[in-house]
Amino acid sequence: MPLSEDEQRILTQIEQQLYQDDPGLAHEVSSTTVFTHGFKHIRLAALGFVVGLAVLLGTLSISYWFSFVGFLIMLASAWYGEKNLRRVGKAGLQQVTGTARTSTTQSRGFFGDAGKRMRDRLNDSDDEK
Repeated sequence: MPLSEDEQRILTQIEQQLYQDDPGLAHEVSSTTVFTHGFKHIRLAALGFVVGLAVLLGTLSISYWFSFVGFLIMLASAWYGEKNLRRVGKAGLQQVTGTARTSTTQSRGFFGDAGKRMRDRLNDSDDEK
């Protein structure tokens, strides 16, 4: 159910008041999504996985036990990342890929759709045969 003009005006006033009283909070609220927390933990898990891999490879010639600790770090990071991927879910991943598609579309405009022109040329040459 859409908001009435009166309700919309009240919400706009509340938003303006928030920006005047606490601009830091207003910026944080406007830039944060439901999935921000989960993606932060996914990045942390990826970093932990890389650190575990470095420990594993760096200590392999020194001691197998230290290498095993590196493997355990990798295993725990993979589990933690998978757990947070499940929390983010399909909707969160679609939001991220939608953002990536938007930036890809913008870069296509920058490069002038060279790939599309090449496909058109190839299709034209196939049609002539």
